[in-house]
Amino acid sequence: RSSKSRESPKMAEAINTQKTRVCYFYDSLMGTYYYGPEHPMKPHRLRMTHSLLSSYGLYKKMEVYRPHPAHYQEITQFHAEDYTDFLRRVSPENEKEYHVQLQKFSLGLYTDCPIFPGLYNFCQLYTGASIDGACKLNNGQVDIAINWSGGLHHAKKSEASGFCYINDIVLAILELLKYHARVLYIDIDIHHGDGVEEAFYTTDRVMTVSFHKYGDFFPGSGGVSDIGDQKGKHYSVNFPLEDGIDDKGFLSVFKPVIQKVMEVYRPGAIVLQCGADSLTGDRLGCFNVTLRGHGECVRYVKSFNVPLLVLGGGGYNIRNVSRCWTYETAVVLDTEVSNSLPYNEFFHYYGPDFRLHLTESDMENRNTKEQLEKRKQKVFENLSYLEHAPSVQMQVVPPDYFIESDEEDLKDPEIRFIGDKKTSHPADYYENDKDQDSSSAYASSEGARTPSRNPRAQPPQAQATRDTKMNVSGEKQAVSEVQSMAVSAPPMRESKGTVSNSDTKAISKGTPVPMKGLESPRSGSQSPLSAGGGSTFPGSGVSVPNIPTPMTPESDFSASTARTNASS
Repeated sequence: RSSKSRESPKMAEAINTQKTRVCYFYDSLMGTYYYGPEHPMKPHRLRMTHSLLSSYGLYKKMEVYRPHPAHYQEITQFHAEDYTDFLRRVSPENEKEYHVQLQKFSLGLYTDCPIFPGLYNFCQLYTGASIDGACKLNNGQVDIAINWSGGLHHAKKSEASGFCYINDIVLAILELLKYHARVLYIDIDIHHGDGVEEAFYTTDRVMTVSFHKYGDFFPGSGGVSDIGDQKGKHYSVNFPLEDGIDDKGFLSVFKPVIQKVMEVYRPGAIVLQCGADSLTGDRLGCFNVTLRGHGECVRYVKSFNVPLLVLGGGGYNIRNVSRCWTYETAVVLDTEVSNSLPYNEFFHYYGPDFRLHLTESDMENRNTKEQLEKRKQKVFENLSYLEHAPSVQMQVVPPDYFIESDEEDLKDPEIRFIGDKKTSHPADYYENDKDQDSSSAYASSEGARTPSRNPRAQPPQAQATRDTKMNVSGEKQAVSEVQSMAVSAPPMRESKGTVSNSDTKAISKGTPVPMKGLESPRSGSQSPLSAGGGSTFPGSGVSVPNIPTPMTPESDFSASTARTNASS
């Protein structure tokens, strides 16, 4: 009896016997980008979220993947080429040279979308994670995919807006539309999801539903009368709210509206944007919703058992953001977690109470019961014009990924451009012949990565491999084995990172070590480029999807151990 009392309580305990297959996308570089001093958007919140959910042991209940950086052709499936080209080229060093483009695309000084180091790489990472999640759902490998770095819903086709540069949500939905006739987008961020609504405003294949603050509040759109146009008329649903909405009020409109939408629209997949700025105590928000109310929205959407892509979004109290997304990860996993926070890398951030859940503040709730009921009936009236779920004509399903070489690929794929210098990619460095053994596990300077892959996720087609040896004196001997139907990934640009000695010893075949600093990790095999929305590119070679490489979340906390193992 006394021995039982000394046992430490379980951090996470399953409360549902139904098995839900969940995958989670994260890269340690996501939390290293910096919008600038005094800017409310803090990517550091992603590191805090990952650390907290790892401390709860939630990673053990789901597949954890490092996403691929979205490539140029993937991004331009929605965004204009001139806008995407500009994001690739601009940097804090040359920002003044692009003053005309900065005004045209709404970026830079005096806007809410600054130019910061590694901007394009940051966009590639969070966008690639959302696309990877959509592909996992399309292939039936998981039931729910989570990407807390995504959900940047304000970006337009040729314009940055509201801290958002690339609209990963639109690109993920385009991917889902290849396999699903109808996709439902739900947004519980305090700001209206205007970028996503605008992208699909004239189509019936995507229904957008947004619950948000309306009036004298950014972006100023999303009235209940904004219902779509042309074929998309009545397929845009907006529920405007006032300051101080609490859990009871929010759920009283959220559940009936979503239930009606599901009955009428019958989507094949759902994308849920879980912006945490609708929580109480947010720096920019004015709602009074707690984690339990916010998480109940996730639980309710999950209960429909439709393939679900869960994304992040806004949230400017980073402590509450990490609390919220950790709790909602537990909700997705049907797992109960303790209200007492476990020790983690950022434990001191959560003082003085060190509790998971938030309490409502005493702010005034300006949403009357009669007002909410009136708006709910108006939404129901708009939905009543939809007699049945729209159908789609049968057609050939476009491929998940395709291979296309842009101007960067025309150069030597073994060379990475860093400023005016040229250097080989760190994944090309090998210390000795034993490092060529793909069955061995190596640790990177970013943490120990697990090179093994999910057997179900192995692409059936041959992948490209490039084995390059580098001796101590720096003399390079390269041997390239290019197999059929495969090409190498394009080189990344705009990096000022460096490679340490431990990195060169820690390279695992097919699992490259990311550059230190602001460089995005590069896929170790072929570049997974999506055709997006069914379009194709002339002369492109079609290939099966490149499934992201699984990793263990402990990697972020074991850098020192990794260096020791690598040196030995």
